[in-house]
Amino acid sequence: MKVVVIGAGTMGHGIAQVSAMAGYETVQVDATLEQAEAGVARALRNLDDGVKRGKVTVDARDAAAASLRASADIPSAVVDADIVIEAVPERMELKQSVLATADAHMPAGALLGSNTSSLSITDLQNALTHPQRVVGLHFFNPVHINPLIEVVRGRLTDETSMTAALAYVARIGKEAVVVNDSPGFATSRLGVLLGLEAMRMLEEGVAQAADIDRALELGYRHPMGPLKLTDLVGLDVRLDIARYLHEKLGAAHFKPPAILERLVADGHLGKKTGRGFYDWSES
Repeated sequence: MKVVVIGAGTMGHGIAQVSAMAGYETVQVDATLEQAEAGVARALRNLDDGVKRGKVTVDARDAAAASLRASADIPSAVVDADIVIEAVPERMELKQSVLATADAHMPAGALLGSNTSSLSITDLQNALTHPQRVVGLHFFNPVHINPLIEVVRGRLTDETSMTAALAYVARIGKEAVVVNDSPGFATSRLGVLLGLEAMRMLEEGVAQAADIDRALELGYRHPMGPLKLTDLVGLDVRLDIARYLHEKLGAAHFKPPAILERLVADGHLGKKTGRGFYDWSES
């Protein structure tokens, strides 16, 4: 079976990696071949690291590497795909465009997934010719380690597509939670709210970032505090989600704090730029 992952960034290369590790022929697609190849390279580095840590066997790494290739052409990549997953930036128009291109060229019975963390699956479906095959497949960072996938049923999603999505989740060794389409689904709505409140606490001088995070890690057994997690996800990504939830739900607690707006405007987007709520320049 063949999986095509469109978008080779933080999430996309991880989705490609776990798909290849599960034995799927996997194609990593991005706007240029160089970007797609960079995604493949990141996946291979993860696999090499897994071997060093004793988490991945040499045979498993070699098999996954042999199953993974890069492409810059969506139509030719998806024409014989069984599963297509988009993992492009969190912008409705961009995701609709990418999904529409895939939908027009992939086989009739193939599954089409979106890795959106907050955008309406139903709104994405409404732009497509075959909306019934679209599901939300919300992975979590880092994809090769985090066991959760939020499977989101849009208003037009059929049972065949839900069954196929859950079978894919099981094959790649993840655990699914199934939710109905709603702004922020379950995980982003809760996680973003916690992160925004942590930012407001930092803004108000309640505590330092590290102490806020440690409070959640030690007191509530969170594996990572909300501010450090925001740095890993990307402050720009969190800002886009917060704005979307504030617009759709109209709740004041989803209004982005000034500190988040300011850091993004200054280009401090978290680990990927070397600075966010933490300094990552030496890590």
